[in-house]
Amino acid sequence: MNSFFLIFIGLPAIEVFLMIKLGGKIGALNTVLLIFLTAIIGIYFAKRESIKTMRSGFTSFYQNKFPIYEMISGASIALAAVLLIVPGFFTDTIGFLLLIPFTRKILIKLFVKKNRSKNEESKSNVLDGEIVEDKKDEL
Repeated sequence: MNSFFLIFIGLPAIEVFLMIKLGGKIGALNTVLLIFLTAIIGIYFAKRESIKTMRSGFTSFYQNKFPIYEMISGASIALAAVLLIVPGFFTDTIGFLLLIPFTRKILIKLFVKKNRSKNEESKSNVLDGEIVEDKKDEL
């Protein structure tokens, strides 16, 4: 709940702050044009990266490998496209970081490492058992 509240309130506050600061430096019209420009450029590169990821995924299928990295990469590219469409400079920065293959690979490794440690913790709380029925079906 707290992380959702921080994102819901904090992210727009950061975006407004950055727009006011940048608008004061370069002007309001240039700030608006820059927001539209980053959205257009970001969507173009998101489309390009998604096509590369799809080709890589098909190559993995042809080699009888399960394309896990390509699936996670495709999801991160979709998230990057959404972040680039949302007006603001902070979300654009995160979106562009997700579009760059090098930084995307680092972020995916961090995400997988974090989730792997959570899964290992939850496995330690599991108790294995077996159900044994004494009664047989009667006709």
